[in-house]
Amino acid sequence: MSQFPHLEEEARFIRMAKAKARTPRPAEKLGTSLVGFYKANVERTRKFAGIGQAWETLVPPEMLEHCCLQSYRGGSLTVLVDSSPHLYRLKQLLLAGLDKQMREVCRADGLKKITIRPGRWYAGDDPRERRIIFAD
Repeated sequence: MSQFPHLEEEARFIRMAKAKARTPRPAEKLGTSLVGFYKANVERTRKFAGIGQAWETLVPPEMLEHCCLQSYRGGSLTVLVDSSPHLYRLKQLLLAGLDKQMREVCRADGLKKITIRPGRWYAGDDPRERRIIFAD
């Protein structure tokens, strides 16, 4: 303890008064950052999930294991199909009305076009031993 305890208390009181008197800095606005993050990540994922659910509902089960939803950008859904016969079959299904059904069901998600391409998203030929390949 010092010889003048009342002076130490007074100095502490003055420091507290100065700290309380300071006006706080305004917080940074997160609105614009959060809106950008939401549109870039959350909204697109939500739309893709809704389209995926519609795809599973409308596409025949025997075709689902041969198709993979690859991407969804600007209202265009890209679907990979693992073999030529299944590509042909899916094309026929789309022309027979699956395309229209998907666009109607996914109107709120902004689906405008479905593009199908040959491609694989897995390694191995035996369906029981397939391993999914993740793109870089």
